[in-house]
Amino acid sequence: MSAGAEVTPAPLGSTLRVLEPAPHVLAFYDGRVPGVRLHGAHENWLDDGAYALGIASYAVRDGDEALVYDTHISLAHARIIRHTLEQRGARRIRVVLSHWHDDHVAGNEVFADCEIIANRETAALLALHKERLEASDPPIRPLIPPNLLFEERLQLNIGSVPVTLVHMDIHSRDGTVALLPDGLLLAGDTLEDPVTYVDEPDRLAVHLAGLERLAALGATRILPNHGAEDVIAAGGYGPELITATRLYVEQLLRLKDEPELARLDLRTFAAKAFATGAVTYFAPYEAVHRRNVEAVAGVELIHF
Repeated sequence: MSAGAEVTPAPLGSTLRVLEPAPHVLAFYDGRVPGVRLHGAHENWLDDGAYALGIASYAVRDGDEALVYDTHISLAHARIIRHTLEQRGARRIRVVLSHWHDDHVAGNEVFADCEIIANRETAALLALHKERLEASDPPIRPLIPPNLLFEERLQLNIGSVPVTLVHMDIHSRDGTVALLPDGLLLAGDTLEDPVTYVDEPDRLAVHLAGLERLAALGATRILPNHGAEDVIAAGGYGPELITATRLYVEQLLRLKDEPELARLDLRTFAAKAFATGAVTYFAPYEAVHRRNVEAVAGVELIHF
């Protein structure tokens, strides 16, 4: 949508869909709604960085216990998550943050009276970027920090459901994934459909190694925060999503030596990733890909 175009934002949370992709797991999915914006016509992180691409937060619930995996893109979304869980009998709610980025922590205030779990890197990055996040558009103010920190791994039990939190250096150095029974993985932004969003272009080789560690967890089904609603609703992605992400990152790493690759559109550039069948082309990711290429190659592309 062009800057200055007239738009009446839809009420926050009005297009949120609650999915049940697996036993004990809820997905709170919003976005990928043509012609709809939630904040305004101008470019902003909520509409352009999350809603247009589609975003899900998750919750694991058993009996009167629940674990919220990311607090979503607004306080309104977070209130819906909490209300839904409480309606279903949850009385003890804990939160885990997949990483520090705005579209994953915007609802933290709604859970300020709960345990908010994160790895130490996430806590440090939230503290470092606190002023920027609280002044962003829309602002995340006040930014509620985590109050229970871990390193490497943390084992939790949500009722009878064991959940293992694992620190992963993918997409961002502070990633946390959650491994559930039967190989179900809540992946945060370590994986996306169709391609990863590059936040640390100077650390892609580290992230590539992180993908190998992620694969070693042996996940059989994967629920990323950014993906296709129908795939998430049907139970998630197969482990091939890790392969597709690895192939795309490897292609990005070729840019320094093969600068001509920077002019390729997403379909062509990521042809090997698409050939896995794990990911599906989604036009709004052309802008993500263009930004990735510019960040990695150190060039500004006017158009493909």
